[in-house]
Parts: sequence; structure tokens; C-alpha cells
Amino acid sequence: MHCVSDRSLTIAGPTTAMQQKAQATHGIKMMEDTANQRTARCDERRSKLIATARRLFANQGFHLTGVSQIARESGIAVGQIYRDFASKEAVIAAICEESLQVWLEEETLNRAIAEDDKVTITDWITHLLEEECEFEERRMLMEIMAEAGRSESIAQINACILGRFRPQLNRALTSIAPHLDESARTLIINLVQVLSWGIAAGEQLDPAMDRAALRTYVTTLVWREIGID
Repeated sequence: MHCVSDRSLTIAGPTTAMQQKAQATHGIKMMEDTANQRTARCDERRSKLIATARRLFANQGFHLTGVSQIARESGIAVGQIYRDFASKEAVIAAICEESLQVWLEEETLNRAIAEDDKVTITDWITHLLEEECEFEERRMLMEIMAEAGRSESIAQINACILGRFRPQLNRALTSIAPHLDESARTLIINLVQVLSWGIAAGEQLDPAMDRAALRTYVTTLVWREIGID
């Protein structure tokens, strides 16, 4: 019978535990790396799909663009698209959310209000009026305006856009124009909303329009109504 000394047991125990810990740490790292790679691939696939869908919606409209064409143009399988998005309307909502984040610059406004940075808040309002829409953005907006009265899902997307835009503009006006009461702020918000959407429509209807001059003039009108020159 082979005997193992107490000393050998004392040495073997900790060594085995350290090896197990190292193996566990290595396993966790491999799992994290795999998860990060999977997330990166998912983000890349999502960005590719949204870019393809945006282009097709802008060129053909919502009705004439189907998920099968988005799949064919993007190289992403239909089944994978439906795993990432519940419906075509969900793709439209994702495109709108992406555009809204760029246009509203909510983090910039939130930080400016928190710091009482009136210059940045003023620039933010001017940005809403003077930021020129790209072709695809204008066409997407036109599609939403056309479909909002016919499609409940598109109407909900539009309501979400306004639900983000109007409160943020109200906060900005409250900060830089405390002399305005609630009813006056509501009128100005309505004005900015109609002008922003209307300018985009006008630019789409008349590509030869002097867009920069119009946007500058409209901005001057809005600031005059706010009471700040």
C-alpha cells in the first residue's frame, strides 16, 4: 500500500485550488470575449440593416419596400431581421430614433440646462431650425407625415417623436425666456414644430430653393416671437 505524506497533501491542495481558479478566470474571460464579439457583430448587422432600410424607404416609400427586399439588399436573412426587429414598423422606429438622437442632441441640452448655460441653450434652439435635413431624412419625414393619418403604428412613431421634441423645447424656452407663460411657450413650440416640418417639406418640393436663406429668416422670426433679438 502506497502512503502519501501529510507534507505532500499540504502542498498539493493549494496548488490544485490555484489552478482551478486560474482555469475559471480564463473561462470567464473567454465567455466575455465571445459575448463582446457577438455584441459587436449584432451592432454591425443592425447598423447595416438600418442604413439599407433608410435608403430604400427614402427612394421607394414605406409601402413599396418590403422586408424581403431589405434582406436582399443588405445581405441579411429575413429570419435574422425578424429576430432583431418585430416588424417593418420596428425598423422604421429604429431609423427615427437614430435620427432623433442626432437632431435633438438631448444630452447637450440637459447639460446646458443643468449648468444654466444660456448660450448653449440658445444655440440648441437655433440648431433645431437651421440644421439642414439630408435627402434621406427629408424623405423619411415626408413618409411619416403621409402615413401618420393612415397607419396606427406610424402615428405612434410620430407621437413618440413629438413626445421627445416638445418637452425638450419647452424646457429650453423655460430656461432662456422666463417671461413667457405656459400658453405663450405652447404657441412658440407649435410654431417651431410647424416650421421645422414645413421647411423640410418645402425643400423636398422645391430643391432649387435657397434653403440657407429661408432657414436664417425663419430663425429670426422665431427669436422675435420669443422676445430675444
